[in-house]
Amino acid sequence: MKKIFVLLIALAMVATAFAQKRPFAIEDLYKLKGVADPKISPDRKKIAFVVTENSLPDGKSNAEIYLMDAEGRNIRRLTDNPAGDNHPRWSPDGKSLLFVSTRKEGTQAWILPLEGGEPTQLTKFAMGVTDAMWTSDGKRIVFSSDVFPECGANDNCNKKNDESMSTGPIQAHVADRLLYRHWTTWKDGKRSHAFLYDTETKKYSDLSPGDFDAPVFSIGGGGVAVSPDGKEVCYPSNHDTNEAETTNADLYIVSTSGGDAKNITAANKAYDGDPSYSPDGKYIAYRTQTIPAYESDRFRIALYDRKTGEKTVLTEEFDNWVNDFVWAPDSKSIYFTGDVLGHTPLYNVELKSKHIAPVLDLKKIDAYDISPDGKFIVVTRRAVGEPVEIWRATSQGKNPLRLTFLNKQVEDEVDIRPAEEMWISSPTGKKIHTFIVKPHNFDPAKKYPLILNVHGGPQSQWADGFRGDWQVYPGSGYIVAFPNPHGSTGYGQDFTAEISKDWGGKVYQDVMAVADSLEKLPFVDKNRIGAMGWSYGGYMMMWFEGHTSRFKAIVSMMGVYNLKAEHGATEELWFPQWDLGGAPWESDLYTKWSPNMFVKNFKTPCLVITGEKDYRVPYTQSLEFFTDLQKMNVPSRLIVFPNDGHWPSSVKSMPLYYNAHLDWFHTYLGGDPAPYDMVKMIRNQAFEKK
Repeated sequence: MKKIFVLLIALAMVATAFAQKRPFAIEDLYKLKGVADPKISPDRKKIAFVVTENSLPDGKSNAEIYLMDAEGRNIRRLTDNPAGDNHPRWSPDGKSLLFVSTRKEGTQAWILPLEGGEPTQLTKFAMGVTDAMWTSDGKRIVFSSDVFPECGANDNCNKKNDESMSTGPIQAHVADRLLYRHWTTWKDGKRSHAFLYDTETKKYSDLSPGDFDAPVFSIGGGGVAVSPDGKEVCYPSNHDTNEAETTNADLYIVSTSGGDAKNITAANKAYDGDPSYSPDGKYIAYRTQTIPAYESDRFRIALYDRKTGEKTVLTEEFDNWVNDFVWAPDSKSIYFTGDVLGHTPLYNVELKSKHIAPVLDLKKIDAYDISPDGKFIVVTRRAVGEPVEIWRATSQGKNPLRLTFLNKQVEDEVDIRPAEEMWISSPTGKKIHTFIVKPHNFDPAKKYPLILNVHGGPQSQWADGFRGDWQVYPGSGYIVAFPNPHGSTGYGQDFTAEISKDWGGKVYQDVMAVADSLEKLPFVDKNRIGAMGWSYGGYMMMWFEGHTSRFKAIVSMMGVYNLKAEHGATEELWFPQWDLGGAPWESDLYTKWSPNMFVKNFKTPCLVITGEKDYRVPYTQSLEFFTDLQKMNVPSRLIVFPNDGHWPSSVKSMPLYYNAHLDWFHTYLGGDPAPYDMVKMIRNQAFEKK
């Protein structure tokens, strides 16, 4: 009885602590600091990292370089500039930091001496610098840049071409082949190339000349690796003539002295990329897939023996995606993260035995680094109820310890809600893993409106990691639910693959089963259930319009509506052609699974949000959807962000995005009213409350 009494007191204290905190609001999201890219110094005594702060009234964010002792002491900001400072990389001698900044002449590489003094500009490359890294001699750097292939490293040529296209009397986009634009940018004849810059001679060398992207496009950047002796680089490039329809990136190696590049993965017609040399220089590890033209095939770690040319897959027994990886300093094993059951744990795979061992599960690990002696690791870690911070553990994952507390003030003041987990049976025969976040001051005796959120991808997962939409809506009185239906990663590749060619099938059944289960909970008001989704999730909202009237309101963001039209306007054709069984004239799935075929059934009030620079799911998809909603006299609203792509700007657009959701759901579900007047927000008077 005494133990039970003590437990009850403890629970009561926790409940009181939460009750004393105020509910999470939109402005609280922008008080939180982003923490990213931790890098351990060569002497293992320091950690450099990036901290991003937001100014909500100004609609701006700024990243700076920070430094702390390896134990988390003596945190200090190294840079202080209105321009963004990112991507810190230790010099081989540990005496300075290379970083990328937008201070002058576009985005350039800068160097910061740690013994004192101001940062100095290292490069003045007309087309800008990304992902800069040192070679081992500390005298050269390698970076990527978008250039005109006929110009290569000729700065004057690139500058002249760029200026003529942007400031000439006639301005137009011209294309002679597909993949003429990508993500948010028109190609206009430019290609991504890898470059070498000699800090002594001040000369640039194009390491991947030719009319192809080398490295290939990656949302996260990167892709170029440098050998430990600095004599060779490796980069991924797709030389197929139909590059818009194929995922066939191959790895190429080339001497830093110049010469012809060698394709080392030509036999594999699927993806090979993300190379990394082993510290001893014997191997190149990389991520690989085995099914051509299928971007959601399982990512594995493979190994290329630089002496023999032999290739080995190390993680064939790991039935989930490998996200990223880092070599152990002794070159005997590799650390990697993967999507697993709504978490992204850290693992280690041994080269000889291929044995995979779990190392550290802190719910959501985003970035990490291994100390040069292999004794400890540092990670950026977050959970639904905990903003991102840096943690440290032994290289075996023992004794995890939080090092930074940059968001502690907000954590102490605001009720940041944790997630609960449920496994819900579906008629598809699977149990659907679902995260639930309950509102501020939750009372199980009351009934609350519920919002289901369907993720995009569609091959991705909702993970137990802090996100704004997991907090803003509970802070306004809503229960939010995040299911991982068929197509989600982290539950075995078969589960992921089953969404292909079945877009409106099993996922719809899974989400309906989740809704059926959740509406039976005593604290859910079954008459006030809404739904929202982004990208493929936006598609599912459009599918809901034609197939169910159970939701009182829905919100579709960047959704795919007219599948035939989407095929003709998107950039990466390999995606629809795999997931929908070919081109529209080759497959009837474009008709079977297209929401625009069911307009006569539209009834549910719907908010539609899109970005005019979204080239993955062109904004015209949302315009078509909104037109049909209006023609069917369905209450609806359209918001178009003119300067945004598939992901709206975090600080400039997302505050309106959240406010618009709250306004819409308040109207139809009866939660708390939206905190700001939307017209005033659009007029940049965002934070003048009603």
